[in-house]
Order: sequence, then structure tokens, then C-alpha cells
Amino acid sequence: MPVNKRNFGFVFQSYALFPHLSVYDNVAFGLRLRKVGGAEIDRRVRQILETVSLSGYEKRFPKELSGGQRQRVAIARALVIEPDLLLFDEPLSNLDANLRVNMRVEIRRIQQELGITTVYVSHDQEECFSISDKVAIMNKGVIEQLDRPATIFKYPKTEFVARFIGFNNFIEFEERQESGELIELKVKGRTFNVLRQAGRGEQKGRKGAIRPDDLVLGTAGEIEEGPNRLNGRIKVSTFLGRSYQYVVETELGDFTVNKEMESPYPAGQEVRSLFPADKLVLVE
Repeated sequence: MPVNKRNFGFVFQSYALFPHLSVYDNVAFGLRLRKVGGAEIDRRVRQILETVSLSGYEKRFPKELSGGQRQRVAIARALVIEPDLLLFDEPLSNLDANLRVNMRVEIRRIQQELGITTVYVSHDQEECFSISDKVAIMNKGVIEQLDRPATIFKYPKTEFVARFIGFNNFIEFEERQESGELIELKVKGRTFNVLRQAGRGEQKGRKGAIRPDDLVLGTAGEIEEGPNRLNGRIKVSTFLGRSYQYVVETELGDFTVNKEMESPYPAGQEVRSLFPADKLVLVE
């Protein structure tokens, strides 16, 4: 089907506004191509400019607008044709951090208000998770997981997805055994349990993953011996502001742990890590 008959709205990464046309004419462009009447064009352009909070900017040119205002003009141009599907190609990558946050809230508001099915492409996971009803994480053109943002954030299915969303601690287990509500795993004589929970899926793999924020770190006196525990020593300490990030050296490799505390552990300090059974996930 020819492009002009697909009824898709497309918002480009670079905005792709016509520099010689005013805001009004940029937004009206698609309607004029569709031979819409003058009065109807005027009504729809003014209505959509009000929706994207650009009323009063009709006579300005793109060079007279800020980055956020240009992006809203691009969104208005895509929406005014009343598309069946709205496509965004990394629309916020050219904006600074604060403006990106404001614009993603605005995009979500407009999408919810108009109810148009929208496909949004981004490399920024926070951006995707904050505005989406469903997220598809792709690896080399193949969807590895398609689910609600909260489900993907808590329970990634594959190692690629886990790494992409911030799981950077992994354990390759040697044995696996099902035991009621727990999956029991063993490596080098140590036992780890993973909790079965609704929404977690089948958890078929033998590789465990956990976030730095979910690991519990303390001294041998603070954390007792038992399953899901691992002894180690502090290798590197980094101050993050609200917390310290530690690289802990263990017999199963190095693990990254975040811990809020007043006085940091020094390098070489003997510590013990706890891998909570409800936070440890198995990935393929």
C-alpha cells in the first residue's frame, strides 16, 4: 500500500519539520495532502495545537522554537491526520535529560487522551517502561520477551533481557531440583533456593540473576550461615551518593552490591552476602 494511504502517523528522531513553513502550516501539511476542506483543516489544527499545549504558536517557524516545542509540533503533525497507528522513532534522543522526562509524560498524556495505538522505539529502558502498557525487548531483531513493564523488570526470562534491565550478578548452577514452592540449586557444594511465585513464569534455566540493590550485604556476625549465603571480601568500594557500591570477591566470582550506610566497608573487609530467594531469578 502506498505510504500516503497507510494512515500511519510517524514522529521522526530528528523532528523533520519543514523549516520554511510555520507551525500552523507544518501541522496542516498532511491534511492538505488529503484534500481536507479549509474550515475543517483550521478546526483540527487549532484543536491539536491546544492538545499539545502550543496554542498561540501558529505563526512561529521551527527555528524560533525550543527542542521540546519542535517535538510537540512533530507530534501534532502526526496526530492531526487521526492515524490508526502512531509510530515514534526514538523521539526524545535529541533532548536534554530534564526535557526528556517532561516530554515522555506529555506523550503518555496525549496518547491516553486520544487512545491511539502507539509503537514507541527507544534504547532508554526507563523511558520505555514509564510510558508503555507492554514492552518488547529485542535482540538482533528477535523479541526475547514481551510483557508488562513491571513483569519484565522483576522477572526477566533470558540473560540478555536481565543484563539489559540492570541485573549484573549471575551464578551458573550445576544441579537443579524441584522442591514444592522452592527450586533448589547447587554449585560447588553450596545450596541456593529460588522461590516460585505467581507471575514469575516457569523459570526453566540454570543461571541465577540478581540486582545489586537486592543483594543483602553484612558481616558474618550480622548474617548467619545457611542456604543462599556466600562469603567474600570487599574488592572495590564506590560512593554513589545515597549508598555505596561494592565489588565483592567470592569463590563463585565477583558480585556487585549496593548498600546504604554511613561508614563504608574498607577494601579487604570480610563480608557475607545473602541472595534472597524471592529476589533471585532463573534465566535462560
